[in-house]
Amino acid sequence: MSKRSGGETIDRRPYRERCIVVHPELGAEGYDGRERQARLEEAEGLARAIDLDVVHSEAFPVKRPRPGTLVGNGVVEHIEEIIETITHGEDEEEGIPPIVIVDAQLTPVQQRNLEKAWHTKVLDRTGLILEIFGARARTREGKLQVNLAQLTYQLGRLVRSWTHLERQRGGVGFMGGPGETQIETDRRLIRVRIDKIKRDLLDVSRTRELHRAARRRVPHPVIALVGYTNAGKSTLFNRVTEATVTAKDQLFATLDPTMRGLTLPSGRSAIISDTVGFVSNLPHELVQAFHATLEEVMEADIIIHVRDVAHADSEAQKADVLKVMNELKVVTKDMSATGENSSDGKYIIEALNKIDLLSEDNQEFVTNRARNGDQVAIPISASEGDGCEALLQAVDDLLTRDYLTTSIALSFEDGAAMAWLYERADVLNRNDDENGVHLDLRIAPDVAARFEQTFERVLG
Repeated sequence: MSKRSGGETIDRRPYRERCIVVHPELGAEGYDGRERQARLEEAEGLARAIDLDVVHSEAFPVKRPRPGTLVGNGVVEHIEEIIETITHGEDEEEGIPPIVIVDAQLTPVQQRNLEKAWHTKVLDRTGLILEIFGARARTREGKLQVNLAQLTYQLGRLVRSWTHLERQRGGVGFMGGPGETQIETDRRLIRVRIDKIKRDLLDVSRTRELHRAARRRVPHPVIALVGYTNAGKSTLFNRVTEATVTAKDQLFATLDPTMRGLTLPSGRSAIISDTVGFVSNLPHELVQAFHATLEEVMEADIIIHVRDVAHADSEAQKADVLKVMNELKVVTKDMSATGENSSDGKYIIEALNKIDLLSEDNQEFVTNRARNGDQVAIPISASEGDGCEALLQAVDDLLTRDYLTTSIALSFEDGAAMAWLYERADVLNRNDDENGVHLDLRIAPDVAARFEQTFERVLG
């Protein structure tokens, strides 16, 4: 704020675009236990994640979706009145109507009709999340993936979306002015851009695979953090690695994956990866586009599912995360089986985060349920550090759960094989005599197989 010579106050703060959030509560919703208010608050959080100023929000039950507008005429008229009031309020000089965020997936026809009725830009849930991801992407790979998702989303909206020259919104993302870049509406050109981005992502994927191959040669177990957005993954990541990854009380504060080295309680080295947060009704375009990034989850030895147990919809959020993991074809191991009887797949540990925000009674309830459940679950507070050592110990224990205890006798001339084992296995005991070296080992089955193949020696 500053003042003119006459004393008049001038507001020099940057202008924040205003928006109205509308949550149509469809008839099929509610099966997952989410409350209407919780859904509305999440939609508001998504809008604020790109610095929109939410001036009004409302939820409406929709028993029968309308093909032309999704919501009924009464809701359309009601929102139109609110837009008029906000646009032409007494304290408004510019008269710029607010953007309307519809927290649902709109068809191109529905989006067009609502924009005509409300005389303003309309963004559906998919478009909003794409806007957020576009604003958050920092790496070349992240930007490519977001661009691919945006173009794929846009491609389906070029036909029958606009009946005049304003067939596509211009400007950056989806909130620019209409008709500014008409050439972008050409389907052929968009397909050309999509093909080029896919080729670029393929190159990035090859580079990532080279990095994985290098890690396999000097194998460190990989731990992937997954969870609902704002569950505390980045806070936990920073806590156990002493890194400085951005951790905000904000949806999708982290987009690009980050990997750091980690020392477990046993002294074993590992790699931990912080990934993008999941969300309910995650657009299919994004799941597909971010498949390369989420390969870190599929390649991980152990997955830590970070949950916000203080959130009212914690169980529903868990279901959303598991749904995305299922879409990624992530297979989990049977915790009750070990060794040769264990199933293929990944071990999953639940990090029951933000336990410090619960009452003492609820803390005790969560702790007891974690002890008695079939899932390995550790109550933690990533912000305070409580339970983090126990979590890392659980990771350590699971990493060696399927290990073999074996031994081998080596001559003093077998230095290469000995160095190989010291680098890739746990040497429990060593005895040297005049004949050579005897090693007692704890080793992963796949590592043992690679040793026997590489050196043509049999363990045990």
